[in-house]
Amino acid sequence: MYPLSRSIVVFIIFLLVACSTRDDTYTGWKVAGGTKEGIRYSSLTQIDSSNVHQLKVAWTYHTKDADTVNHSQIQCNPVIVDDILYATSPQLKLIALNAATGEEKWVFDPRQRTAANKELDFILNNNRGVTYWTNGTDKRIFYVAGSHLYAVDAATGILQKDFGIHGRVDLHEGLGRDVKDLFVTATSPGIIYKDLIIIGTRVSEGIDAAPGHIRAYDAKTGTLRWIFHTIPHPGEYGYDTWENPDAWKFIGGANSWPGFTLDEQRGILFAPTGSAAFDFYGGNRKGNNLFANCILALDAATGKRIWHFQYLHHDIWDRDIPTPPALVTVQHEGKMVDAVAQPTKTGFIYMFDRQTGKPLFDIDEVPVPAGAIAGEKISPTQPLPVKPAPFMRQTFTAEDLNDLVPEESYNDLKKQFDSYQKGHMFTPPSREGSIFFPGLDGGAEWGGPAFDPATGIMYINANEVPWVITLTDVKANETGKESYALAGERLYLNNCSSCHGVNREGGGNYPALANLDSKYTPDTFIRFVAAGRRMMPSFQHLSEEQRTAIAAFVLNIKSLKDKSFIATDSAAAKDPTEIPYRITGYNKFVSKEGYPAIKPPWGTLNAVDLNSGEIVWRIPLGEHPAFKNVKPMTGTENYGGPVVTASGLLFIAATQDGKFRAFSKRTGALLWETTLPAPGYATPSIYAMGGKQYIVIACGGGKLKTKSGDSYIAFALPD
Repeated sequence: MYPLSRSIVVFIIFLLVACSTRDDTYTGWKVAGGTKEGIRYSSLTQIDSSNVHQLKVAWTYHTKDADTVNHSQIQCNPVIVDDILYATSPQLKLIALNAATGEEKWVFDPRQRTAANKELDFILNNNRGVTYWTNGTDKRIFYVAGSHLYAVDAATGILQKDFGIHGRVDLHEGLGRDVKDLFVTATSPGIIYKDLIIIGTRVSEGIDAAPGHIRAYDAKTGTLRWIFHTIPHPGEYGYDTWENPDAWKFIGGANSWPGFTLDEQRGILFAPTGSAAFDFYGGNRKGNNLFANCILALDAATGKRIWHFQYLHHDIWDRDIPTPPALVTVQHEGKMVDAVAQPTKTGFIYMFDRQTGKPLFDIDEVPVPAGAIAGEKISPTQPLPVKPAPFMRQTFTAEDLNDLVPEESYNDLKKQFDSYQKGHMFTPPSREGSIFFPGLDGGAEWGGPAFDPATGIMYINANEVPWVITLTDVKANETGKESYALAGERLYLNNCSSCHGVNREGGGNYPALANLDSKYTPDTFIRFVAAGRRMMPSFQHLSEEQRTAIAAFVLNIKSLKDKSFIATDSAAAKDPTEIPYRITGYNKFVSKEGYPAIKPPWGTLNAVDLNSGEIVWRIPLGEHPAFKNVKPMTGTENYGGPVVTASGLLFIAATQDGKFRAFSKRTGALLWETTLPAPGYATPSIYAMGGKQYIVIACGGGKLKTKSGDSYIAFALPD
């Protein structure tokens, strides 16, 4: 008998590992993302490439609380436990449904005012999933609504009063400094390790940001069990990467807003972090800024650092890591390796040994452009992986300008393009305006990747839309004497224009503010500014007088316009959080008609072989309604991720055109599509009940100027 070659032995081992994944671990969806590995994979095979075209609506559930005026959304990836589906509504109600029929079992509304909960300050945040925990008898659903982590009885929908204070924990507390007036919430679900619920946060991205420390709470009592300081305190590892020794006292951000993955067997928590605030200028936070923009490996029981990798030094491009890493097993250098695969907004995938943090492929420190604005100190190099190959374009030249638009519009794009700073993904922000490509929304986004353990292939959708960021001087109260109208304009420009535009015209994903006086009274507007909603943080750090001045400007309140404003903020220039620049807006680089300035595709779906680091296939994802006759399809911006099955399918919604599609995971061929009642900016879930396989998707719409929806729709094969 001839001896087996090493490559054949490795292949046999890989097949054995692949076969071992086809067990109960991947037949359900008890965790957002499918499992704590975050690979969005199902081993169910009832629906396959031969019958997927027969899929029909099995049930529809309406939450009945969509807000079409304010563009509400549902971004939730449902979990299914004991035949019950748990999810959230546009207004953050927690719902429990019969997973086979969609019949409502109970609804928990966090805004119902009870005797124990009369003073609830409620910030309406987006929600991307909930967390299930049980100790065998006690069964709980954890999720964040507003600034509070709630523990709800999974069977009844009643608050678990022994958790925290009357069933909830205030996320403002325990961050090491007073942040009670700052924006603190969570959009992504926490993760369970034994008797711990581990939570990240979403905070403001401005100078008013709270610190984004990672915390673990006792799942039974709500007691804080450990905290990891993402902005290190004196004496902690990474403290010396901040040139200002007091940075930990006033810098915010570096938060793990996308959520986590967990190697439960090894007890290792993997946490991605975002940029330190302010996003586009770091003159008051010089240094590499650990642990911003990091992949963190923490001891899940204690919160102690095991290893870390900073994928971007001193971020001034708002390139948060947008999704938790996928925990994968790949064939590498002749052996099977348990690895961490981290997609990024820049279109790279960074891969590391799960236990040691050693890169699987080389990562080079590459020189990047200098020429930052006065007061800034950028890193001279950034770490870029040699492999895997990027899953999106990373350059944007004049030859790439969108030629589908009319000639006049094309010439306008060319004129704008010539006026901007450009040429590199790390071109720093500037007064002239700098093209950011990859853009602020990726590359990868919060929907995350899917991974097939049988093949080692990762599937990931990407946005390919350029943005323009322009810095301008912060407007100061130089005289100390202003009217409410002038003070309101100044405060609006410094606090609101980055999202809503200098002229209140809106931009990016943020709405225009025209004619708000027909929607809000002065009192309701001031309360709204103080509370915040979804992507808009609260502005409780501003005084009542300052919020009133903004109202006077935005609502054009004639009785206040000429009234003298008391300049309570005149000493703010001495505050270390104050910076000399702001941005003019979160602006996508688009044509006069609103189309991306770059040639299609504007959204793609990609298959990347993590064993070899090569692209397997890439296709446009989505069809822009204005270019239906353009072939290949243009692709559209997309939010929400894919799921992959053992039976050869890849399901994804996510697109602006409101379609839900199934592709061949092997070739990328379209096998099935249907039109949803509202776009599915969410990741689907796959599960089985009573011998039937289901796939469910939230149809919340609301982004990209699409209509808002209120439904969850489950699909299955006909009986």
